[in-house]
Amino acid sequence: MTRTLTRETFGPVFDADHHYWESAEAFMRYRDPKYRDRGLRLVEHEGATRYFMGDKLWTMLPGPGDEHLRPVPGSMFDFFAGRDSQDAMRRAFTQKPADHPEYYDREKRLQALDQQGVEACWMFPSHGVCIEGPLQIDPEASMNILTGFNKWIEEEWGFAYQNRIFSAPFLTLSDPDAAVAELEWALKKGARIVTMRHGPVFTRAGYKSPADPLFDPFWARLEEAGITLALHAGQEEAYSGVADAVVKAWGLNVDLSRTFDPTNAPPPLGKDDYAPNFVSMLLKHRLVHDHAAAMISHGLFDRFPRLRVAFVEFGGTWVGPLLHSLQLAHGQYPGMFKTNPVDQFHRNCWVAPFVEDDVDELAKHIPVERILFGSDWPHGEGVAHPLDFFDNIENFSDDAVRRIMRDNARELTYA
Repeated sequence: MTRTLTRETFGPVFDADHHYWESAEAFMRYRDPKYRDRGLRLVEHEGATRYFMGDKLWTMLPGPGDEHLRPVPGSMFDFFAGRDSQDAMRRAFTQKPADHPEYYDREKRLQALDQQGVEACWMFPSHGVCIEGPLQIDPEASMNILTGFNKWIEEEWGFAYQNRIFSAPFLTLSDPDAAVAELEWALKKGARIVTMRHGPVFTRAGYKSPADPLFDPFWARLEEAGITLALHAGQEEAYSGVADAVVKAWGLNVDLSRTFDPTNAPPPLGKDDYAPNFVSMLLKHRLVHDHAAAMISHGLFDRFPRLRVAFVEFGGTWVGPLLHSLQLAHGQYPGMFKTNPVDQFHRNCWVAPFVEDDVDELAKHIPVERILFGSDWPHGEGVAHPLDFFDNIENFSDDAVRRIMRDNARELTYA
């Protein structure tokens, strides 16, 4: 194999994982006054504007992104790669928001994209992907906050700004009719991708699989529209009971108290945190693995074979074990699947590996046509510069590099 393309010779890339930092206005501008004291709130607390959930300080996030120090892009890379301790998390938060308007302003972000060599990007929330889980105790407030948040996204960033910044409206299936209505609104506003929380769907009747036929009108409209669902990692409450079961099963003396999400977020810092660290280690990637398994096992892609689902910021190490389990079940339990479940994943699913992942290993399980490049910029756990991702694909052919670094995301966005 003769490889000619490098970061210097490739040309502009398509980054499938960029982020903005939400300002104090993001969740408040379009709030119905009757929900001002329900769900997510902004409260002056100990000299700073902090997020509260109801009357309780929400420790998952410090507060609005334009009022608190931001992490330096790439500064947490070694921690997430397993080469540094959580002290790296503390050291990372040194950037003053006022010094980085590109984190909050779309015109400044376009300038940053030009400097980075990025032709276009998918743009995701930073805080918005974390709020629906804790809000599940108040579905009405949750729906109002999220629909208002989407209006803010469209107004501040646009869903297809200059055909380069493709911001994702955040949808929820908790109210099936409202989900279809919100999707229709997003389509009229030009959305090319949408995002939502991974995990079981919280409804008034309890938790449901995302592939439950209850949600088929939503999936039918999404398939008809031909746009991509880009699931993005965030905080999840649905597996808190699983975490509690792990604690009980292994005789751990710890009360997790919902202060962190063991399936996604790092546990609290401190020298005596062995038990939550253990739980976090066991459950890492468990939920995204199970979410993909449910979509396939519950027949979603058989009913809607043209759906396109991208898994963003979940990494890729869960894919191999999932496909192995699906193939085994397909052979062991005839009739469990209408069609081969691995073929379904290869047809309907795309994966953006973490910046620290072994992309060669992922390519053993899915074709390069299903691998997406995402830098997670400007988050601390991503890379300092989007083109640093070229270091992860040194063993791929020129054609594969074009696919991963540009063409796959292009096709999902424009086709």
